[in-house]
Amino acid sequence: MRVFLIPALIVATTAAVPVFASERCDAPQSEWRTVDELKTELTAKGWTINNVKTEDGCYEVYGHDEAGKRVEIFFDPVTFEAVGSDD
Repeated sequence: MRVFLIPALIVATTAAVPVFASERCDAPQSEWRTVDELKTELTAKGWTINNVKTEDGCYEVYGHDEAGKRVEIFFDPVTFEAVGSDD
């Protein structure tokens, strides 16, 4: 039973990831707001930003939130709405 369960879990999770990632952020890059605007907005809320990169059409922010908790969160590049995390 264990031998079949692990491969099944791997297939199920890897098959779902690309679909979920592509549904997070799908706006054309011409509509994106700048990384500096996102950093300014989050810093005003008390966040500390270490790095921002683009992944799957989203901005992925690495840093600490207003409570000091380490975060890796995806933001929609148009609305700056949080759309998921790696945590």
